[in-house]
Amino acid sequence: MRIKRIAPEVTAAGPVVAVDLSLMDPLISKLKHKPGKLIPLLQGTQDLYGFIPNEAFAKLHRETGLELNEMYGVATFYAQFRLVPAGKHIVKMCHGTACHVQSVSAITDELLDHLAIKDGETTADGLFTLETVACLGCCSLAPVMMIGSETYGKLTPREAVKIIKEIRRSESSQT
Repeated sequence: MRIKRIAPEVTAAGPVVAVDLSLMDPLISKLKHKPGKLIPLLQGTQDLYGFIPNEAFAKLHRETGLELNEMYGVATFYAQFRLVPAGKHIVKMCHGTACHVQSVSAITDELLDHLAIKDGETTADGLFTLETVACLGCCSLAPVMMIGSETYGKLTPREAVKIIKEIRRSESSQT
């Protein structure tokens, strides 16, 4: 289950992401004086960068007066927010009851081994981020995973790895 919400440590080997904070200016101007602005500001910031960079928290604090601890508390409480960049393809593994009884843990373990990452991490090539989620709402298709908006059901470990390999092959042929 996706319980740990603490950002993984960033190593020197990881990519450094430079962000243009000026992209936030229209968002801040639009929402700065509105009540209930915290979540829309965080959502808008994440839409701009794919995650919420540390520098963005500081800019939001300076320009809106929102407290850093309040913003960080909200960003770490809600699973929709990311504090580190995610892969191009986000793989969500359903670990709800129906999927659990259909051995989704074995599928998840196989994918994590194949991708050489841990739950919530991103592959070295930046292509995949794998997350376990509580439920995807596709119980009749258990066990289920979603990659982007595409749902894959009635999976086996072998089929799941095959799907990942096909996406990787498709990505490499596009470059």
